[in-house]
Amino acid sequence: MAHSHDDHHHDNELDPMAARVRALETILTQKGLIDPAAIDVIVETYETKVGPRNGARVVAKAWCDQAFADWLIKDATAAIASLGHTGRQGEHMQAVFNGGDTHNLVVCTLCSCYPWSVLGLPPVWYKSPPYRSKAVIDPRGVLEEFGVTLPPDTKIRVWDSTAELRYLVVPLRPAGTDGWSEERLAELVTRDSMIGTGLALAPEAA
Repeated sequence: MAHSHDDHHHDNELDPMAARVRALETILTQKGLIDPAAIDVIVETYETKVGPRNGARVVAKAWCDQAFADWLIKDATAAIASLGHTGRQGEHMQAVFNGGDTHNLVVCTLCSCYPWSVLGLPPVWYKSPPYRSKAVIDPRGVLEEFGVTLPPDTKIRVWDSTAELRYLVVPLRPAGTDGWSEERLAELVTRDSMIGTGLALAPEAA
């Protein structure tokens, strides 16, 4: 949602949380406990190099390769690792596949467990109390807030991530993509579609 800015707003102003993070980083740097350059590398890696692109490649391969899809269902951690995607909060994974009559939605009601190595940095809303509570109580309403309106007879299954297990939603493959390469298909896979708050893009939207 766009936010209006009045004439008194300055680009260098930080929201309260960002200001607290900046202050904490400054204190830890002054005490010699962290290296700002190392923090920048980590953030840049997850924002631009990892992002949701790793997960998109996993989904695209599952769409194209039934043997890989079967492996993903049986042992998602190993299947994902075979593509080189392992690391922070991606050690214990389970893939859940959307079907014609079932849509999957992922939430972490206790904290914000999230598979960083597959989906990159978690979105702010994923960690927010309103999402974490409403996703369980009214998942259909949550989806509608994200612009996803499903048929009334579609079952919505909510998966609650924990420190021991994290989920990857494999969205339905869009129609009109027969013969597409994995690389091209991956462009249709969004972060939200792998959380369940979105759908894969239609070919014309890519």
